[in-house]
Amino acid sequence: MIIEKKIINKTLEIALTGRLDTVTAPDLESELTASIDGIEHLVMDFTKLEYISSAGLRVLLSAQKMMNEQGSMEVCHVNDSIREVFDITGFTDVLTIK
Repeated sequence: MIIEKKIINKTLEIALTGRLDTVTAPDLESELTASIDGIEHLVMDFTKLEYISSAGLRVLLSAQKMMNEQGSMEVCHVNDSIREVFDITGFTDVLTIK
């Protein structure tokens, strides 16, 4: 998985390419932990994300909890297969998906 990060003012944009799974989820978690201080808005861009596993969902849930305390988070450009995972797991009720 490739993680591209951009910080503009107090907005952190993270674009993911590839698969967010058991192997790559710790990389995203580390990146978020290192970058989230002082951030008021987190944007997760899934334009090039092909797959998400339960490990990836756990990282998203953790990020959402952190951002609930300091601002907001949105997930954008979700493909149909990942949206289906969000629907089945109830994440559509937890995340802001655009």
